[in-house]
Amino acid sequence: MTAELTSRPKGTPPQSSIPAAGPPGVPPKGWRRHATAANGGFAALLTGTALLYLIGLSTNGWANSFYSAAIQAGSQSWKAWFFGASDAAGSITVDKPPMSLWIPSLSVRIFGLNSWAILVPEALMGVASVAMIYLIVRKRFSATAGLIAGAALALTPVATMMFRFNNPDALLVLLTIAAVWTTIKALEDNRIRWMLLTGMFIGFAFLTKQLQAFLILPTLAVVYFAFGSGTWKRRIGHLLAGLGALIVSAGWWILAVTLWPKSSRPYIGGSQHNSILELTMGYNGLGRITGNETGSVTPGHGMEMPAGMTGMTGMEGGPGGGGPGGGMWGQTGLLRMFQPEQGGQIAWLIPAALILAVAAIAVRWRAPRTDIKRAVVVLGFLWLLTTLAVFSFMSGIFHAYYTVALAPPIGLLVGIGAMELWGERRKLWARITLAGTSVATGALAFYLLNRSADFLPWLRWVVLIGSIVAALVLLVAHSDRPSLKRAAVAAGLAAIIFGLAAPAAYAIDTAATAKQGSIPSAGPSVRGGFGPGGHGGPGGHGPGGGWRHRGGNAGQFGPGGMPGGGQAPGGMPGGQQGAGGATAGGPGGRGGMGNFLDGFTPSAALTKLLNTDAGKYTWVAAAIGSNEASGYQLATQHSVMPIGGFNGSDPSPTLAQFQKLVSEHKIHYFIAGGGMGFGGSGTGSEISTWVKAHFASTTVDGVTLYNLTQRTS
Repeated sequence: MTAELTSRPKGTPPQSSIPAAGPPGVPPKGWRRHATAANGGFAALLTGTALLYLIGLSTNGWANSFYSAAIQAGSQSWKAWFFGASDAAGSITVDKPPMSLWIPSLSVRIFGLNSWAILVPEALMGVASVAMIYLIVRKRFSATAGLIAGAALALTPVATMMFRFNNPDALLVLLTIAAVWTTIKALEDNRIRWMLLTGMFIGFAFLTKQLQAFLILPTLAVVYFAFGSGTWKRRIGHLLAGLGALIVSAGWWILAVTLWPKSSRPYIGGSQHNSILELTMGYNGLGRITGNETGSVTPGHGMEMPAGMTGMTGMEGGPGGGGPGGGMWGQTGLLRMFQPEQGGQIAWLIPAALILAVAAIAVRWRAPRTDIKRAVVVLGFLWLLTTLAVFSFMSGIFHAYYTVALAPPIGLLVGIGAMELWGERRKLWARITLAGTSVATGALAFYLLNRSADFLPWLRWVVLIGSIVAALVLLVAHSDRPSLKRAAVAAGLAAIIFGLAAPAAYAIDTAATAKQGSIPSAGPSVRGGFGPGGHGGPGGHGPGGGWRHRGGNAGQFGPGGMPGGGQAPGGMPGGQQGAGGATAGGPGGRGGMGNFLDGFTPSAALTKLLNTDAGKYTWVAAAIGSNEASGYQLATQHSVMPIGGFNGSDPSPTLAQFQKLVSEHKIHYFIAGGGMGFGGSGTGSEISTWVKAHFASTTVDGVTLYNLTQRTS
């Protein structure tokens, strides 16, 4: 690595990681040493990434129990696997396409239902993502640039979290990087097969997380048309071919779901009319941008606020809730990624990536149109800007962990830009830019670390002072004197180390802390969170907001509680203790917002009761909301019907359908509570009212169940 951080004669091009070729048939001098060092660095990068993502993985348990239950269902039923159903009996799907569930479901089929079988595939996707970023950068620039890019991705806190978790984002990131790789290959050799592969990877990404996969499409199209070789007609033809591959690779499943008889497949979770197209364009599509998500968790979109929560700051009705540009999903705007909810997750290297990208483009400004290095930098720059813009201004559902999509372009640009400027460091502007980037990165790290002042309090000072010292040395150490050359190399390495130290500390903390629930958060607790990221409100801390908690869920909502842990006026429904640490008690058994964030782990006695005569029933129980149902399903490994899907707000099943299933003795128990407390006007409320009026109840370890085979009237 340090072999590349050496000076070069004035006027010569930047050095590559591979020495200049000698006479024909004679290997370049020192090529074995360079190749060995590069391969050793690559092996160390992948080994370190694997250790970070795999060690202690089982502490995350079921991670997101909502998806873990669907994975368990898919491991038992191929039909549930194909549709992504929440339960093996196939009553309703998760609110995403199923591709992210397919691989872990196969793993569970092979290795049995356990945390490792679910989460190891996610970790390996992370290792593969880091490897692909390294290979993309190394081939076009240098091994050192590739190592920096790969390390920046691997050590991004939100990446560490999501590659140890079972949300769809891990596969989405891997497929997006794969699409970038094939687009760059198409730029290099102008063969249509690469654009066909690009379309295929984006299509698969669509089957992972729907319209978020399309954020990179404009970038890939613009870069290929602007920098590709061949005539403009040929380039347009390749782009159209790639679009066709995208439509086929994503459309086959959409078509199958659309044409499949509705009576013979699960209800499409997240839609209000059992439509995959509605889910695509609404809840998982444009609704995320505008805030108008039908069936959303946002009050005012087909859901009622439970008693006692209408006064919550940032959660009042209307799109996005709260005041202008804000709401329960946080304040929108240019600085959204630097707010407490997102800052420690992703923001560490954003300024550095933007600065270095502009500088790298300037270095190669006069290159030919088809220059591959400039094309790669522009691709990374547009990739980052597009995703940043959408995440910063979207008014709908937004969680901090979405920002993992920013980690690959940030890593790519930091690695490339740093080494491109290093090759130009004899020029004053290049040295100033390198030094300024080092100081800016250190200052931002100091600012972000100060939000978690009790976490390694010495680190922010070390990073800030080290970054400044490295910057000063970079400014002055540029002559051919051996001592100054060595000082420049040391300063360059120091700038990289100090730039990565703070996110690395957060990443290690993330790997060492159990993460569970629907809204995971990387790193230690920070001040100033709000909304699902930890709004102040009663029980909150700090000016203008609360703490974002270091545990599984950011700003966790407990049953009977407000974000940050305070008691909501009037209380929340339910209250049995769950994985989120809520307290027991409350009428009607367990329920409330804690169920939204994580599944409930039933006691041994309750599990035994549910498993009694389980073989006689299609569903051992029914509960409002997929998260409420997921914990029982994972404990019993039998189907539990999630009434209303993820939010408990989908109209499935209707009261009449539920009554028919009960009359046919297909459901044994109904578990009271659930539905996030937002089910007051939907079918879940109707079903709950009917059950309570006609069936006998029993309470086991604080959980109230109704035996649907024992009528009281």
